[in-house]
Amino acid sequence: MAELKTKPNKNSVAGFIKSVEEKRREDCQTLLSLMKKITRKKPTMWGDSIVGFGKYHYKYESGCEGDWLVTGFSPRKQNISIYIMPGFSKYKTILNKLGKHKTSVSCLYINKLNDIDIQQLENLIARSVKDMAKLYKTK
Repeated sequence: MAELKTKPNKNSVAGFIKSVEEKRREDCQTLLSLMKKITRKKPTMWGDSIVGFGKYHYKYESGCEGDWLVTGFSPRKQNISIYIMPGFSKYKTILNKLGKHKTSVSCLYINKLNDIDIQQLENLIARSVKDMAKLYKTK
């Protein structure tokens, strides 16, 4: 079974955010503050480009298992990815009020924070973190 390559490490979150292109850096600082407030967790670098908060252990029926972040974000070239690990099926009302975004299974993609309603984003992240705590023993 293949081992997950993206793992938590000791790299500096502050150093990473300083390295982000200037136009995304302010959004990253805002997300960092928002997620710290919601999770009450210290941010950790996962791999080279994901800022994660909290951790949970998953195990699938297939036997595949590992650890992953409860929530987090990654500034990518095309957009900012925000990790909403329970997925989005329970959050359609919030998404309808959020503003300009796209989703995949557990990723919310936004171009910039000015495109969305930050209160709705805060609500989405808070609800997803609570739901993760119900599903898993989050740390």
